[in-house]
Amino acid sequence: MLKIRMAKKEDVKKIAEIEARCFPVAEAAEEETLEKRYEAFSENFIVAEKDGEVIGFINGCTTDKPELGDELYHYPNLHKPNGDYQTVFGLDVLPEYRKQGIAEKLLNELIRLSKERGKKGVILTCKDHLIHYYEKFGFEHQGVSASAHGGAKWNDMYLKLENK
Repeated sequence: MLKIRMAKKEDVKKIAEIEARCFPVAEAAEEETLEKRYEAFSENFIVAEKDGEVIGFINGCTTDKPELGDELYHYPNLHKPNGDYQTVFGLDVLPEYRKQGIAEKLLNELIRLSKERGKKGVILTCKDHLIHYYEKFGFEHQGVSASAHGGAKWNDMYLKLENK
């Protein structure tokens, strides 16, 4: 059975293994980096667990600006707990568990939490082939990103949140 829950400190090692399998070396965060991010913004780490094993996760800091600058990846201390915008650094699901709606459940949970926390929007960068995927959730393509993370071409995506 699939369970979506907040990550625990002991999940970080498995999160790092998943990150290494889902991203090229130049783009993947190392375990030490993920540990520092978890220490800075554990409230933004959500995992998917199946039969007691972590098989996917989503994470990102919060910031005051509606943009995901590369510096946010490198300096966890730039996290602003009361920032208006939730970022998505990574939405990773192990390859053998893809196409089962797990990434959708993780993203929807982060969106739900962001609304509950009164955020104005959710921001992320993605590759060309994922623009359509994120548009299904209401994200708007803002154009090619200034990000040079991992030497790849990224696109800025923005989801405006309507808070009650």
